[in-house]
Amino acid sequence: MRDAMREHFPYVTTIDTRWMDNDVYGHVNNVVYYSLFDTVVNRWLMQNDLLDVRASAAIGLVVETGCQYFSPLSFPEVVAAGLRVARIGTSSIRYELALFRDQVPAAAAAGHFVHVYVDRETRRPVPIPPLVHAALQALRIA
Repeated sequence: MRDAMREHFPYVTTIDTRWMDNDVYGHVNNVVYYSLFDTVVNRWLMQNDLLDVRASAAIGLVVETGCQYFSPLSFPEVVAAGLRVARIGTSSIRYELALFRDQVPAAAAAGHFVHVYVDRETRRPVPIPPLVHAALQALRIA
């Protein structure tokens, strides 16, 4: 997803980097990128009243992730995080994400993760809840 540009993401939010995000090399450590990805997806779900972390009967579990790094991020920076949906299945969603520095249009990093919706109690796959499925259409790319 090297061509990830800010305008290709229908949802963009900002996240501040933290002092602890930097590693000994002076840039955000690779594991933090995955945390930012997870934060963006769950922020969008909660902002749209699609996830109650304590009570939703169906929850999305991450079953696959990936990230490509193009240029380093570091503290202190405010990161713009973009979100889009590449694929919606019966019980799974492939999200694509990108992290941008300041007003730079090209991504510093781009990645994906796949949520599989499962029953909270049994952890068995279930269909994506209808309200979630409908709301995801706004993030879908061709």
